[in-house]
Amino acid sequence: MRRLETERFSEHYMVREIVEADICEVFAFCRTNPFFYETVGGRSVTQEDIRRDMRLLPQGKEKDDKYYTGFYENGHLTAVLDLIDGYPDEETAFIGFFMVDGTQAGQGTGTRIISELCDYLKKMGFLRVRLAYARDNPQAKHFWIKNSFDAIEEISHIYGEMVVAERSL
Repeated sequence: MRRLETERFSEHYMVREIVEADICEVFAFCRTNPFFYETVGGRSVTQEDIRRDMRLLPQGKEKDDKYYTGFYENGHLTAVLDLIDGYPDEETAFIGFFMVDGTQAGQGTGTRIISELCDYLKKMGFLRVRLAYARDNPQAKHFWIKNSFDAIEEISHIYGEMVVAERSL
């Protein structure tokens, strides 16, 4: 079984797994992006939502396949990433959630993180990265297209209509 090293997800940011004690910090962080929550579920995030997301796994995956991580710069939580190793197949890494601090939007932070992450995942033998974003979120669509993700299908989800996108590594 492959085990990813979260500290190698980025060369620029300090990366570590988010734990229960970090929920208040992640909650405050998520509130910097209210538009995201308007397009996914139509309501504000709660601490219980974060707690649930930290444990949420796709069918057939185990706790050790999940990396719910924070990217820190100078002690400040800059981004949160939920990554599933080997989903939907062993050659694919799945981004279940990715958010950059809303005060840093448009400054290249997200692109830098995704670029470094994809470089690492390629070194680890992955062939592609997959994710889904809300169809009604033009910011997400723009960001993922800019970062070389191509839409491959649309699906209905509990959070609404989603676009599944993929990037070859």
